[in-house]
Amino acid sequence: MSAFKQKKFTSEAGNTYVFQHPGVRMVSKINDSSKNKHGVVMEERLSEEILKHVIVQPKMKIDDFGDYQEYQETINAAYAFISGVDQDDDQQAGDKRDQETGSRAES
Repeated sequence: MSAFKQKKFTSEAGNTYVFQHPGVRMVSKINDSSKNKHGVVMEERLSEEILKHVIVQPKMKIDDFGDYQEYQETINAAYAFISGVDQDDDQQAGDKRDQETGSRAES
């Protein structure tokens, strides 16, 4: 099995984090363990799982963040990374779709 994909993320505050995709099974486990008995995602549980399994550098806990905005931005970016909704990928996919649409229009 090849190494899992990694990504460097720099927050608006200038802090750098390294995300590592933990594999599809672990993403499913993170999603499952982050929900309460009614299926509602619990922010604290999700964040703890993301910090434990996805953010590999620096190793942190929720209490290590100085402010909520940095914490929320970092956790959201890490979750987007593991769920395939990464902003960088969306932009590239959009550009490709635009090129394909343009090609069809020219035909």
